[in-house]
Amino acid sequence: MKPKITILGAGLSGLLIAYRLKQLNFPIQILEARERVGGRISTFISEDTPVEMGATWFGNQHTHLRALLAELKLPHFEQYMSGAAFYEPYATNPPQMVEIPSDAPSYRIQGGTSSLIHALAKDLSAEELQLNQSVISLNFENEKVSIQTNQQAFETAIVISTLPPALLVTNIQVKPPFEAAFIKIAKSTHTWMQDSIKVALVYATPFWKNRNLSGTIFSNVGPVTEFYDQSNVENTRFALCGFVDGNLIQIQKSERKKIILQHLVKMFGAEAYNYLSYEETIWAEEPFTKSELQNEVVIYPHQNNGNPIFSQSHFNHQFYLAGTETSPVHPGYMEGAVIAADNLISQLRNKFNC
Repeated sequence: MKPKITILGAGLSGLLIAYRLKQLNFPIQILEARERVGGRISTFISEDTPVEMGATWFGNQHTHLRALLAELKLPHFEQYMSGAAFYEPYATNPPQMVEIPSDAPSYRIQGGTSSLIHALAKDLSAEELQLNQSVISLNFENEKVSIQTNQQAFETAIVISTLPPALLVTNIQVKPPFEAAFIKIAKSTHTWMQDSIKVALVYATPFWKNRNLSGTIFSNVGPVTEFYDQSNVENTRFALCGFVDGNLIQIQKSERKKIILQHLVKMFGAEAYNYLSYEETIWAEEPFTKSELQNEVVIYPHQNNGNPIFSQSHFNHQFYLAGTETSPVHPGYMEGAVIAADNLISQLRNKFNC
């Protein structure tokens, strides 16, 4: 009989691991702290328009993700980049109009990135996928692993954590404790999106396309740092979406929105004011993304991502890690999340000869 496996986190890695383990007839359970699936994949439907508050783009080099989309029969389409872009290198100079080089294209998932999440989760029962279960402690001192959440206790044979490593070691009490070397590296591991602020504005018409603009902004000045067209593939819903300066977390939403719109009007003109809806996600304020400890230390982008220590099992092969930060290739991206899941499944297949 195959052992029960409990997965912490219902993001891309966690759901893909569950999907593969069910194919292999393992009894599984996912404990997700949020009230939704997806983790740092989050598609808002605003004015009937899907806009991405988390993971969005991928390229031809992301072969594992593309293979998964093909397997699930999920279509994707090329990011709209036709027309001129705004480039703002210095505050002392006006924005420049530039043509975007014809490099390798970027793609988006049709219907929104969350389409991938829902495809992986659709066959999970209420018992197999439990939301609002924030794990407080793990105890590996007995034959079975004891898990305590904010709601109840569970027992399992094997635990797989897909949480950001920093969040794992700071938010969950583990008995016996992890080795000091593991804790040190995990605490100093960068969590993808942890300091990002993502903003989207939905419009009734694609005024930028009507003026032969791509909707793209690259600015070293800010507050908008990168912005892109976010219209749907049918070209019936229209939006602009991207990243703004993370320091804007320090001001109120109304003031943040005001200065973002001022920057967009500076680029696009007064039509940028005629939006239907404004959406934003400040990932540092998401309780299950950034470790509070990392507000006190400087963590560089991708620091310790893919560290070999994350590929090791712990507690006599009762504990494993996955998740995008653990991937040795493309860590921090959706591709990394898929690779981490695939690598973990390979380990378990070898262990259980299946």
